[in-house]
Amino acid sequence: MKARVTVTLKNGVLDPQGKAIEHALSGLGFDGVGQVRQGKVFDIELTGTDKAKAEADLKAMCDKLLANTVIENYNVAIT
Repeated sequence: MKARVTVTLKNGVLDPQGKAIEHALSGLGFDGVGQVRQGKVFDIELTGTDKAKAEADLKAMCDKLLANTVIENYNVAIT
């Protein structure tokens, strides 16, 4: 079973890397880019077939390691 975890900064949290990307895109001539927010993507391969257990395990992984839940949100998608 494969899963994708997407971690992004919560609204209101400053994103200096996103701001740097935004300015770099403008400098490269890409006009019309409003705001850039950067994040992280984790592609995880899991053994087993129990989708509910996999989802619970992935959420625990995010809460304990993959995301700083004080300033970041995460989304889990199992494929």
